[in-house]
Amino acid sequence: MDVNEKLVRDLENQLEFLESETERVLEKAEEGVKIAKRGLEQLRSIVLKQKFKTNQDEIHLFKQVKPQVYSKLIYYVKLFNIESKRPRGSNKSQIKYFNKHIDRLQNYFNDNLEFYHYYRRGATFLDEQYFLRGKADIRLFPESLAFFADDKFSTSHDNTVATILAYDMLIIHFKTEIDKLDNNVMETNSNAFQEQSKLFWTGNKTDLIELIYALYSLGVINSGTADIKEVASVCEQMFNVSLGDYYRTFLEIRSRKINQTKFMDKLKESLINKMLESDE
Repeated sequence: MDVNEKLVRDLENQLEFLESETERVLEKAEEGVKIAKRGLEQLRSIVLKQKFKTNQDEIHLFKQVKPQVYSKLIYYVKLFNIESKRPRGSNKSQIKYFNKHIDRLQNYFNDNLEFYHYYRRGATFLDEQYFLRGKADIRLFPESLAFFADDKFSTSHDNTVATILAYDMLIIHFKTEIDKLDNNVMETNSNAFQEQSKLFWTGNKTDLIELIYALYSLGVINSGTADIKEVASVCEQMFNVSLGDYYRTFLEIRSRKINQTKFMDKLKESLINKMLESDE
């Protein structure tokens, strides 16, 4: 693992700890801003001293690595600004407020639709224009303000990628809050399981979320008609665990560079070993 990848891993570990240990959203956002800003400054310092051996190394840094860091800063800044103005009235007014912001965030995708599709489908044919420094042209990329402000640590589109990632996380956060405010399935399942279960999940929460999404994606619960929040809520009550923002955690699982199905692979290996032991 090179120094840049290690920085991203350390940052994600710090933020995962913050998310699991801090309940109040504004306190969480404030601390998240500090952690992400520090990580971005460290990455900038490393990059300014770094000489890339190939264009592909530089593209990887600005297409994959920097957006992972910068997206966290955008996420927590926006989260603080939006949550701090959250109405204190009825659930209905709060749901309306969050839906309004979801629409605004999705408008960004629509405004950048061509690049959004380019990035989402994993295209690479314009990477040298988008993710190499010194390639920004105001006639081609009039929105690339960050590049002109800091051309040694920005390309024409690395900040756009970071914004896409951040807005994905924000939309998921707001949808989770709307689910809580709607409140129907969550409360019903809570009453059904709360006093019955003597089981406790003692593994990593991320592993349980990976398992939940695997079951959900395979459609083996209620013939595939069960909603993800129903499955997650039942597992929370059954195993006496709070999964927090499991939508956001799933995004992080999906963005793993190596071994996206880490827990699934461990499960399979463990089961095979158990079968082999039984045969002896």
